[in-house]
Amino acid sequence: MSKFREIKKVLSSKPTIEGAGVHLRRGFGFYETPMFDPFLLFDDFRGDNPEFYIKGFPWHPHRGIETITYMLEGSVEHGDSIGHEGVIKPGDVQWMTAGSGILHQEMPKGDEHGRMGGFQLWANLPASHKMIAPRYRDIKDSQIPVVALEDGVKIKVICGTVNGAIGPVTDVVIEPQYLDIEVPPNAQYIHPTENSHTVFVYVIEGEGYFTDEKKQSIGNANVVLFDSGDQLSISTGEKPVRLLLMSGKPIGEPIAWRGPIVMNTEEELRVAFEEYYKGTFIRNGE
Repeated sequence: MSKFREIKKVLSSKPTIEGAGVHLRRGFGFYETPMFDPFLLFDDFRGDNPEFYIKGFPWHPHRGIETITYMLEGSVEHGDSIGHEGVIKPGDVQWMTAGSGILHQEMPKGDEHGRMGGFQLWANLPASHKMIAPRYRDIKDSQIPVVALEDGVKIKVICGTVNGAIGPVTDVVIEPQYLDIEVPPNAQYIHPTENSHTVFVYVIEGEGYFTDEKKQSIGNANVVLFDSGDQLSISTGEKPVRLLLMSGKPIGEPIAWRGPIVMNTEEELRVAFEEYYKGTFIRNGE
């Protein structure tokens, strides 16, 4: 018998400053991580004041994680220590596996109206994959399938499968889904989920209901984390809703986290930072 997921927790994103002075909203981070396994952090960096984002995220290291950046407005120029560089624009995605270690920078630019916006998700890697070779996957908007369902529901499939449409990001150890979902007014979409996977949504426009009984309407810039179940109800009243849905297989391992590096033990963290300061941090593609 199918079971609808119930809401476990609702979190309002909070203003935070990161990088060289980028003003953003954090949906969840360090203190909430145990609830969101395998995910570590989710940031919303939408804004229209260049002073609040133009200094960006200068050169910094990562090890032991994956970072997923999804753009809606403006662009982000990026480069790294192994010679990879490029620009992600509206609708594009960058899926970076830091693995054994990488140094990179991300420098945002606004559009002609000064708007810049997108989201960054950090996903953990299990111990067996923390020291794999780094890799980038830059995905253009045109490569991402959009599924049109009944009642006007539209789903952009970045990762995972919806109605036979497979997202361009595959072969990820935590078996994630990453969907951009739009539900028009007075409609319902029921999404199947893996019962054992962690599932959450982040509302980016409008407001919606996330239980079958329509108990609570939740709007923009809120995270909704769900209990277990094999399906999720997303419905609307008089207003439409647009949201990001993310899910993944929990890792269930100890976390040792300091800044941009996430390992399993404090000793592994010590080694990582020692290598960083000694200049021996990069293990692959030197």
